[in-house]
Amino acid sequence: MPRTPVDEILIAGCSRRGAGAPIHTVNPADGTPITTVHAASPADVDEAAEAAAEAVATPAWRDLLPHRRARLLHRIGDLIEEHADDLSALQTADTGKTLTETRALALSAAATFRYTAAALETAEDSLTPARGPYVTMSVHEPIGVVGAINPWNSPIASDAQKVAPALAGGNAVLLKPAEWTPLVSLAFGRLVHRVLAEERLPTALLSVLPGKGRVVGDAIVTHPLVRRIGFTGGTTTGRAIARTAADKLAPASLELGGKSPTIVREDADIEQALAGVMFGVFSSSGQSCIAGSRLFVHRSLYDSFVAELVERVRKLRVGPGTDPDTQVAPLVHHRHRDAVAAYVDLAREEGGRVLCGGAVPEGEAYADGAYYLATVIDGLPNSARTCQEEIFGPVLVALPYDDEDDLVRQANDSVYGLACGIWTRDSRAAWRLARRIDAGTVWINTYKQFSISTPFGGMKDSGLGTEKGRDLIRSYQRQKSLYWGTESTPLPWAN
Repeated sequence: MPRTPVDEILIAGCSRRGAGAPIHTVNPADGTPITTVHAASPADVDEAAEAAAEAVATPAWRDLLPHRRARLLHRIGDLIEEHADDLSALQTADTGKTLTETRALALSAAATFRYTAAALETAEDSLTPARGPYVTMSVHEPIGVVGAINPWNSPIASDAQKVAPALAGGNAVLLKPAEWTPLVSLAFGRLVHRVLAEERLPTALLSVLPGKGRVVGDAIVTHPLVRRIGFTGGTTTGRAIARTAADKLAPASLELGGKSPTIVREDADIEQALAGVMFGVFSSSGQSCIAGSRLFVHRSLYDSFVAELVERVRKLRVGPGTDPDTQVAPLVHHRHRDAVAAYVDLAREEGGRVLCGGAVPEGEAYADGAYYLATVIDGLPNSARTCQEEIFGPVLVALPYDDEDDLVRQANDSVYGLACGIWTRDSRAAWRLARRIDAGTVWINTYKQFSISTPFGGMKDSGLGTEKGRDLIRSYQRQKSLYWGTESTPLPWAN
């Protein structure tokens, strides 16, 4: 992939150095510096928003027919796939994830653009039933400038899930990647710019604005030209964004935290459940909002299941994301690794037993990286902080349950409601539990499987609104009603 100097960000359709503080990106596998990105400033955000508003109003974009926009999205998807190897290598360096995962994320981003293009090609406005001498229509129009704020754990996939439907809806996007992982989002932005330029469309339709702390995010959310906000990240920040959006009367979608239960019933396929539980929490090194981080096992098989689980977790291969044998890669940053370790220390203070892991791996190969061993803890009540708060690392807490009512009570005793996994051979029990658990997504005898065609969102403190699904474009548009009079008779006050 042609590489623009990576200290340049994308502002108002141009690559240049941001006016904000420098961001020093570090490879979490060995602690070596990658590059310095000069972040955007509030003034840069203002410039980008002004340019985005002009771009949305440009006739070449405003009047572009949906099937032509769909062709644009297809081209972006193709270009992402062409550069999937480069994008995955860059994301592995930036986040520490395995190359297998980062390549899958890049291909997922390409698929998101293609699916969105197909949805756009087949989207229809509607004639509504007339209630008088007129024809009534419902049409959809762009919102304008959209703010998209994403986390560090799956940058390019999250970017595509917001940028693709926003562009499909005829909008412009101000995209803010996370401070720790800006590089792959900038590379993604350059690919989008390339396609826009080839089609002679304004490249200011997408700005990529890394920032330190909440400076840039706050500037985007509060900007008067930003009329819709999409956010993926922590619940505390999500609440603040929701308040600002409410003050602006601007729609917002918020995909927030989770502390998801994964349930092993007494009739589960044990081999399938063991593999699924491990994958559900330890893949991505636990850095996933939908990680199955609370394990509930029926008391009749709790001891044997947890003992076998611990033996297998001890054998998980820890290493850099570039090693094809790695199963648990480094965490995204040394500061985050320390925060995860602090939660394990808290579990010990709360009376929990660390059955495996609970430490930084020993050895010279791990000395400079942000590694942490896959950890299993038990002996805690569900009310313990370790069982209630999102850790976002390779830490699993195991809890027994006695019957279905006890299980549902414990599983739903959480401020979160993002995901759930159920392992059982009983289809009726699976259906019953899936409907009783407070979760936006429930997996049955599988985990962490995703489809762009299926809506994704959370309940309670896990979020507001949804992403993905057949109607993903409509959430980035506003609806308008048109009335066409059909009578030649003058209206009553015509004379």
